[in-house]
Amino acid sequence: MENEIALCFHRAPDHFRSRQRVIKEIMPSYDMEPNAIYCGDCLDVLKKFQDKSVDLIYLDPPFFTNKFYEVIWNDGAEIRAFGDRWKGGINHYVSWMVERLEQCHRVLKQNGSLFVHCDFHASHYLKVALDRVFGETNFRNEIVWKRARTVKGNFGQKSKMLGTNTDTILFYAKSDSSKFNPAYMPYTTGYTDSFYKHIEPKTGRRYQLISMTGPGGASKGNPKYEVMGVTRYWRYSKEKMNELIKQGMVVQTSDGAVPRRKQYLDEGKGVPLQTLWDDIHSLESFSTERLGYPTQKPIALLERIITLASNKGDMVLDPFCGCGTTIVAAQKLGRKWIGIDVSRTACKLMTKRMRTLGVSPHILMGDLTEKELLKYPPFEFQNWVCEKLGGRISQRKSGDMGIDGWTLDMKPIQVKQSEDVGRNPIDNFQTAIRRANKKHGIFVAFSFGKGAYEEAARAKNDGIDIKLVTTKELLVGKTD
Repeated sequence: MENEIALCFHRAPDHFRSRQRVIKEIMPSYDMEPNAIYCGDCLDVLKKFQDKSVDLIYLDPPFFTNKFYEVIWNDGAEIRAFGDRWKGGINHYVSWMVERLEQCHRVLKQNGSLFVHCDFHASHYLKVALDRVFGETNFRNEIVWKRARTVKGNFGQKSKMLGTNTDTILFYAKSDSSKFNPAYMPYTTGYTDSFYKHIEPKTGRRYQLISMTGPGGASKGNPKYEVMGVTRYWRYSKEKMNELIKQGMVVQTSDGAVPRRKQYLDEGKGVPLQTLWDDIHSLESFSTERLGYPTQKPIALLERIITLASNKGDMVLDPFCGCGTTIVAAQKLGRKWIGIDVSRTACKLMTKRMRTLGVSPHILMGDLTEKELLKYPPFEFQNWVCEKLGGRISQRKSGDMGIDGWTLDMKPIQVKQSEDVGRNPIDNFQTAIRRANKKHGIFVAFSFGKGAYEEAARAKNDGIDIKLVTTKELLVGKTD
């Protein structure tokens, strides 16, 4: 088993290699353009970018969950399916990820950082993979994000496991020179009451007393002298100590006690941010930020990551950009950005979202071929067809009654992601058209057999006009 896992870090499944060859044939070469959206497999897009050209990468790839997601966008006009299914098992998934992580490492600047968002299904496998790609010494943190405040337990259904309400974010640097901007959390009332117990009578300022002794003593170069009857190694010179005493900053709580220094609450930055992030929650159904995207993350989460590991003017990259939360956060924080997604629907959503911020991103999409369309997820293919016909996909998630979409003038659309469609599908579509009280319909497939054309002719004699359109005709814009 250990050898099998090791192999997945070096070999990609054959069907992924064949897919890569197809995409390479249709994707143009790219010079990295700031504030741009690239549509395509991130592996192939990343290969077009120069070495050491990105300051920060955040990626939220498909989780190894064996789930199937359907999305209804907030306007109800588009549906996309996310095939988060990895039939080859964890080795298949990790091998697929490693190829992309290697490209991320290559395009990162020497002082850059990477954050990988994942969950318990594969976080431990990805950690091993990242150790190999980035080096164990460049691991920085395993961040636990408490995404949900409450989770309904299934103990009533005899569940024997705890509810899951956290994700994992693996933080790696490319080298010791990586950028890092410490972050601080606001003090809680409990914290201030526990640590800042003292109040200055004249000013009303809260303060705590902190040690002034010099750790390491003489070996660290700390001076030794007497203060208020107490001799110790101190962290300040005698001159500095006398100045602090003069300012009323040194307090001796009792005779013989070691003097301590005042630290005011209003001068503190806050509590240093740790690896448990429980103050940013996933988007609620009523959130105005929510777009209906199933894996959408809150802007506050991305703003924190971008602020931690980059500076204004830096380049931020998201290879699985989805609905564009990363590039929205980057834009708001004054960073340059690049978003990549394999879904054209997602790229269009990103574009629409950025335009609400007054930004018109450059969009780069490779020209599609019929071979590429054959590899599209079913709902993605249906959505593409409906868009090309100027219509919309059916809003039904299941039980569409033989109609996949509608043109603007409400003609039914049926889509088959297959070749040599025969007589029966056309006959079934005719029934669906009648059921919808329509007289016209459009059937799209890669090709049609003789029986399909004969059935369409028979339907026309019966008063139902079914237009048979091939994907090749759609690609060249011929739909009449």
